[in-house]
Amino acid sequence: MKYKKISVKWKIFLYMLCFMGILLLLLWLFQTVYLDTFYKKIKTSELEDALSHVEEMASEDDFSQAVDTIAESYDICILVTDLDGNKLYSSDQNMSCAIHKLPVTELVRLMEQAEDGDVIKIKNNLGLNFDKNRNDIMSNINENQQKHPDKFQNMPSNDEYESMILIKRITLNDGTGCTAFLNSIISPVSATVYTLRIQLIYISVIMVIVALIIAIIIATRVSKPIININETAKKMAKGDYDIEYELGSYREISELSKTLNYTVGELKKTEDLQHEIIANVSHDLRTPLTMITAYSEVMRDIPGENSPENVQVIIDEAKRLTNLVNDMLDISKLQAGVTTLDAREYNLTSGIKSVIDRYAKLVEQDGYKVTFKYKEEDIMVKADEFKIYQVLYNLVNNAINYTGEDKTVTIKQIVNGEIVRIEVTDTGDGIAPEELDNVWERYYKVDKKHKRAVMGTGLGLSIVKNILKLHEAKYGVTSKLGEGSTFWFELKILDSKKE
Repeated sequence: MKYKKISVKWKIFLYMLCFMGILLLLLWLFQTVYLDTFYKKIKTSELEDALSHVEEMASEDDFSQAVDTIAESYDICILVTDLDGNKLYSSDQNMSCAIHKLPVTELVRLMEQAEDGDVIKIKNNLGLNFDKNRNDIMSNINENQQKHPDKFQNMPSNDEYESMILIKRITLNDGTGCTAFLNSIISPVSATVYTLRIQLIYISVIMVIVALIIAIIIATRVSKPIININETAKKMAKGDYDIEYELGSYREISELSKTLNYTVGELKKTEDLQHEIIANVSHDLRTPLTMITAYSEVMRDIPGENSPENVQVIIDEAKRLTNLVNDMLDISKLQAGVTTLDAREYNLTSGIKSVIDRYAKLVEQDGYKVTFKYKEEDIMVKADEFKIYQVLYNLVNNAINYTGEDKTVTIKQIVNGEIVRIEVTDTGDGIAPEELDNVWERYYKVDKKHKRAVMGTGLGLSIVKNILKLHEAKYGVTSKLGEGSTFWFELKILDSKKE
């Protein structure tokens, strides 16, 4: 059974639901299950903080006022007694406070537990542990409820309160040893928890609905441009390159769309180039084959036509076919990366001269002028002599094919430090700036009209580019419309000497 992957829309939807579920779980845990635990920890921390302030202020002269201030700030009760349990300082902020209602004997018993100086935490239910003072406490609470009904209207019954007492020995400014009692009332949270649970039920329902809506909206907005890109890509896969990917509202989608639009353009160019290559190769193959067939038939059927001139035409066209096949094999090997370099030290200047000598017949018969300009010195380089010869031959051949009416081609050897630069210049129509990067492609022609070259196969510049890349050499072309073009490359000089 083939596994079907879930779409990005539903994945985002599920992630949103999981996030909402985790959030609700945390709310339930912290607001209900652990509310009482957190509440008591906070109260304990407040008592310990207040006790540290009491210890700091014990050495001050206005300790009594400091006790009142601390008790009021933390909403707690503070009782400071001597070692016999007699009250020295007191601040009563809560009518349900336990330490102010405890008998002296109970205070002394608690003091004995704090003799080692450690903080002792005692949690007692007032209604259960302090029965002797219960009536007095309840009387005080009822009296305050009558005076301040708004403050005590939601106050739980006295039995539900829990008292937290911290006890520690301290020393006053006169060196007197005493004991500090700090009492904080822990209100029951059961009613609060019940209320929060009811609220959380409503909140959970609302959050589920809202999360579903948000998840659907986000998933749809994110997945829609991806779906559009996928549908457009299907058209491209079928060979339809007259398409354009829409730029989405997200940066990543926009960048992907731009990349795909660029890819479509390159694929379209490749397809057009492929058609052009097929047309050009067919033309270059058909023309010499037609001429070979025609001249052969003439020589067979017409007496006296079996002349050296006709034979030479057949030979020339056969060589043209051979050169085309060889060039196609060379470019295929170079682009496949199976060609290796046989780099050796050799005389580049002499290599350029040998290329010019090869064109001597063409110069003599058709009036072409090939000039080599250089200083009186031979330049030694380390390179593959045969492949650099191919580069020079193809550059000169290209210049001859596209030079102007004056049929002039100029080759320059320019030495710049440890670098030698070879330039081949023609006087043709030139190349537009936007076309310069394309001239290195196979069969690329600026005017898009196939023209049978004087010599060569139309693959020369592509071979030049790949050979120079293999040598890791710099190369390029400069041109101005109406002023001709200059193709150049650079190699590192090994040795230089004057002849």
